[in-house]
Amino acid sequence: MNIRLGRRPFLGAVMAGVAAPLAACSDDGTAETQEQARQLVIGATAAPAALDPSTNSGAAIPQALLYNVYETLVKIDSNGDVVPLLATEWNESEDGLTYTFTLQPKAAFSSGAALDADAVKTSLERIMHDESVLATLKSQLGAMESVTAQDASTVVVRLSQRDNNWLYHAAQTAGIIYEPDKLDQLNTAPAGSGPFVFDSWSEGNPLVLRKNTSYWGTPTVFDTVTFKYFTDATAENSAMSSGDLDVISNLQAPQSISQFQDTSRYTILDGTTMGEVVLGLNHQREAFSDVRVRRAINYAINRSDLLQTVAAGYGTLIGSMVAPTDPWYEDLSGTYDYDPDTARRLLAEAGHGDGLEFALRVPNLPYATSAATFITSQLAQVGITVAVDTLDFPARWIDEVMTKSNYDMTIISHTEGRDIEKWANPDYYWHYDNAEFNRLIAEARTGPADEQVEKMRQAARVLADDAAADFLYSMANLVVLRSDISGVPENLTSESLDLTAASSTNI
Repeated sequence: MNIRLGRRPFLGAVMAGVAAPLAACSDDGTAETQEQARQLVIGATAAPAALDPSTNSGAAIPQALLYNVYETLVKIDSNGDVVPLLATEWNESEDGLTYTFTLQPKAAFSSGAALDADAVKTSLERIMHDESVLATLKSQLGAMESVTAQDASTVVVRLSQRDNNWLYHAAQTAGIIYEPDKLDQLNTAPAGSGPFVFDSWSEGNPLVLRKNTSYWGTPTVFDTVTFKYFTDATAENSAMSSGDLDVISNLQAPQSISQFQDTSRYTILDGTTMGEVVLGLNHQREAFSDVRVRRAINYAINRSDLLQTVAAGYGTLIGSMVAPTDPWYEDLSGTYDYDPDTARRLLAEAGHGDGLEFALRVPNLPYATSAATFITSQLAQVGITVAVDTLDFPARWIDEVMTKSNYDMTIISHTEGRDIEKWANPDYYWHYDNAEFNRLIAEARTGPADEQVEKMRQAARVLADDAAADFLYSMANLVVLRSDISGVPENLTSESLDLTAASSTNI
């Protein structure tokens, strides 16, 4: 299928609107329509477990808060480019070791506190030194050696070595600038500088944002945004069809897209995401230390049929941990064409002709449970018995799979940008360790900038050839909008569901 791509690169989220309290309205209902139009409710597939994105993993937190409540020095725009945000401009030294940022003079936190160089220094140094910060974020900005407030409006970041990805990561969760005096409240009361402010959230309830009436930049047109969390795709679609929803972002059940074909009511966007759906293998398990077993699993699964079954054909076959909007993307989906006979032969050569048994532990997300059913059937045909265990997401899946590595196989969409680098960390929950791959990733990141793309392509080929996992497909970004809504990005190019340009013709 054809997908319109941005130039560069999320567990998927779903947007929805609910009826707001009605204003007193005129005979023609104009006031009521405008009041309703200023309310936007977003329904997502996975709720956050907490609210501090620097200490809690899970895509739901930056999905709602990044760029909307929290801002960064630079951001990833809808084309996938790095553009100014809290910094009006920046300069990189010729050796790639020094970044100098000039801050936006009007920028301020929503509380009115100054957003100056000292505030930026506090946030970035927290990533460096606070032991509670996620290791992933520390790694992303790991080359950062020092941060200096040269004056109130100038920040100088010094790296210990060149890092061709540093600015990209600084434009996302790792680079969030938090209000310094409220760092101890971030899990319950996010404090940023964006066009929205945090209003309310508790476990099992919607997450509500409201307009930052003192925002330093271009204000949002919406008074409130509410994120509602759905696990049932049918209920979500029914709500959209009945007029209770404004938007569905990243449709959970692509097979149902035909019910939104009425262009007088809906607009459908067909874009892409950074979400690589991966059948992950726990390399601590003895069977997966044998590349023949890993390759057999890849040969045993018909990814084209899986994509049709799980996502009605929407998405892109990939073959490695690279999204279609990454600069180094190339189609590696043919590395292991569907060949169950070869799969059986490899298993026999590896001493498993009598079969293997694995536990497949997946999150209770529609694409994952559907893919698990398909994969279980396919692997059974080559003598691999799979016991599926569905875990609540995010809390239990993160605890059992990511934290405890208590699994054999799993299925998840990894949504962070340039997340192929995670395969170079043997402590990450896959526990994959390949010296050649690690070398290429390091050279791509720290070597000459003009060699990065080719080095990353080589690394992606190593990952594919070594069958480190079965890289199933890259998720499509199927967005269903109420026909008056615009400004929602077609492609998800960052960790954020960026609503800063969202609007409605009814306002």
